Amino acid sequence: MADKSSPLYLGFDLSTQQLKSLAVNSDLKAEYQVKFDFDTDSRGFNNKKGVLTDEAENEVFAPLGLWLQAIDAVLQKLRDDGMDFSRVRGISGAGMQHGSVYWSQKGEQALESLDSSKSLEAQLREAFSHPYSPNWQDASTQSQCDEFDKHLGDETQLAVITGSKAHHRFTGPQILRFRMKYPERYEQTSRICLVSSFLASIFLGRIAPFDISDVCGMNLWDIKASAWHEQLLSLTAGSSDTSGLKRKLGAASLPEDGGAFLGNISPYFVERYDFDDSCAIAPSTGDNPSTILALPLRPLDAIVSLGTSTTYLMGTPHYKPNPAHHLMNHPTTAGLYMFMLCYKNGGLAREQVRDSLSPPEVSELWQKFDQVATASPPLGQSCDPSSPMKLGLFFPRPEIVPNVRAGTWRFIYKPRTGALMTADGMTWNQPEDDVRAIVESQFLSLRLRSKDLVESPTGPNAHLPPQPRRIYLVGGGSRNAAIAKIAGEVLGGWEGVYRLDVGENACALGAAYKAVWAVERSPGESFEELIGGRWKETEFVEKIAEGYQEGIFERYGLAVEGLDMVEKEVLKAEKNQ
Repeated sequence: MADKSSPLYLGFDLSTQQLKSLAVNSDLKAEYQVKFDFDTDSRGFNNKKGVLTDEAENEVFAPLGLWLQAIDAVLQKLRDDGMDFSRVRGISGAGMQHGSVYWSQKGEQALESLDSSKSLEAQLREAFSHPYSPNWQDASTQSQCDEFDKHLGDETQLAVITGSKAHHRFTGPQILRFRMKYPERYEQTSRICLVSSFLASIFLGRIAPFDISDVCGMNLWDIKASAWHEQLLSLTAGSSDTSGLKRKLGAASLPEDGGAFLGNISPYFVERYDFDDSCAIAPSTGDNPSTILALPLRPLDAIVSLGTSTTYLMGTPHYKPNPAHHLMNHPTTAGLYMFMLCYKNGGLAREQVRDSLSPPEVSELWQKFDQVATASPPLGQSCDPSSPMKLGLFFPRPEIVPNVRAGTWRFIYKPRTGALMTADGMTWNQPEDDVRAIVESQFLSLRLRSKDLVESPTGPNAHLPPQPRRIYLVGGGSRNAAIAKIAGEVLGGWEGVYRLDVGENACALGAAYKAVWAVERSPGESFEELIGGRWKETEFVEKIAEGYQEGIFERYGLAVEGLDMVEKEVLKAEKNQ
């Protein structure tokens, strides 16, 4: 039974469709969990799946007032559940990566003078020069991405400097487009935040600095130099004089300590919710960096986040940038990096295929999906591993990896000859064949792009091919048994496929752990040392599927080659149109 007087640590996850909060104690046990769903719980906004869209311009964005409403609502839900906020000693958060928030000249003053009798939404309406934040699904910045990719020579050189080639959602191209589309609003902007630093700013009562990991998702930060890159700032500002943009971005140097003390909580929360005024605010990081903090990862462990997007994460001491993936600073440990693959078409794409099955009852949709996926043979093949494979790409939104328009493509690949042909009604049974194919295609893409980072195990398993040690699934899709089964078949994992017991709250959990570490660590104690010493595996994870299976894993190795051909064929066709 929890000690109602012991310290608590709050983690927040501001994601596309929800704001979640999770409170853990010093033993890392979750005591409270609440969420605010942007579609069903909000008032006064016409968002769908958490966002608004302008399809004519490929814009996807969220109203900032919605987020402010959610923060107050989540805290009220925690209070209604009996939480004593005076127990909270530290707060950290996670925000969806790359999104930008534009504060007006009145913004910081408004933050510092909040009236505890009024809501955040009511008081901060004039605090922003632009009332919306671009969402990571936004695809409106292609021309700006082209400029970024060529500004330093090519996309490879941009990746060497910033850890990534230019992407639609990355903050630098988004700021450039904002300046060009809304020049007056840009001039009226006093500060620019990421979603993570926006969240920290609200609790701090003043504009918080960028997090050392999340800043790497902007295409503006020179990772090895640990500084803003002057040429990229000049491109974004439209001038060799970058002083104005630098003021908007804030400090030229950032705390490399992910557990740095930013300050105590804003008086607004002390007076309105009875927080203790000594409650510490630690840096908030991006949702993906926060996810890798949800458990003490070991070498060759991989996390697959199955939320609205699909994301693949690994920690590495090696800085090996490549335009095909992302590298960012580790959120807590200087000298380590986070390898990341991120896809726009994750959960929404799976749901689209699921909905096409049309079972009698809506509640049976995922049950039907599972049945079809598990009943279908791997890759739609016969028992002969050299027989034709069914491979597809399913992108209801324009995709990042590969960079291609929205669309669906279905192919038949013959591994014996390397032949590739477009599928038709005779070779592909829709929608049933789509079910397994969409899950396979997502995991095959992960395997294709991470194959140079994984290694064969040592010891008694040294005979196995290169693959992760374990696959950890988090996010909404981690509840789906068929998806977990296929993950192990495609990606391997010689110790199996596991799910965190709070898999859907992994980002908030990682943020809460970060708050524990920030406040309770001894001098020089690393995040891995503190959390690893308190983390009890049997209480936090469960094995949900087998990993490596001899024969099947090798068959999917041939399919990786086929998927590479499929992507190249689609990109070639798109280029010729």
